[in-house]
Amino acid sequence: MAKTNKNQDTEGQILNAAENVFQKKGMDGARMQEIADEAGINKAMLHYYYRNKQLLFEAVFTKAFSLLAPQLNKILNDDSSIEDKVKNFTHNYITFISKHPYLPNFIIQELNRNPKFFEKIQQNAAFPTLDKFKNQVTLEVEKGILKPIDGEQLFVNIISLNIFPFVATPLIKGFLKIDDKAFKKMMEDRKVSVSEFIINSIKK
Repeated sequence: MAKTNKNQDTEGQILNAAENVFQKKGMDGARMQEIADEAGINKAMLHYYYRNKQLLFEAVFTKAFSLLAPQLNKILNDDSSIEDKVKNFTHNYITFISKHPYLPNFIIQELNRNPKFFEKIQQNAAFPTLDKFKNQVTLEVEKGILKPIDGEQLFVNIISLNIFPFVATPLIKGFLKIDDKAFKKMMEDRKVSVSEFIINSIKK
C-alpha cells in the first residue's frame, strides 16, 4: 500500500530530526528518545517507523547519499577537462560533507563492521562510475596535458585529500589547536587549496 502524505511527512520529520541529532551526538551518542523528542513524536511512533537506531541511521545515510551520488557522478562523467573535474568534485564534496559531517565516519564504521554494506551503496542507481574519468585521464596524458598518472591513483588521491579531514576532525583540531569555527573556515579554504595542490601536481 502506498504511504499517505501524512506518513511521508512524519517519516521526513523523523529523518530530519535524526540527522540533526546524529550530527550533534554521533551514532554512539544519539538516543532514540532524543530523536523522537526532536521530531515532536513519541518513542513508540519512532519505533513504528524504525525498529532500532541502526536502521534509522542507515535511512539517514541513504537519504544523504542519494543527494550526493548524482552530483559526483555527473561531474565524473561530463565533458569537462580533468582540471575542471578536480575543482568541481572537490568543491561539491566538501560543501556537501560540511553539511553532513557524519557520513565519512559512518561509511568507514559500517564497512569495518559489515563489509557487505558497500553492496548496498552500490545499488544506488547514481553510484559514481569511473570508466569515463579513467579514459579521460589516459587521453590527457597522451596529449601532454597531464603528467603520466594512472586514473585510479588520481581518483584515490582526490578522495583521500577530501575525506581525511572529516574522518580525522578531532585529530586535526587538536594538532592545529583550532575550534569548530576555525575548522569550518579551513574546510571552506580547502575547496581551493586541495584543487590547486592536485592540479599543480598533475599538470605539465
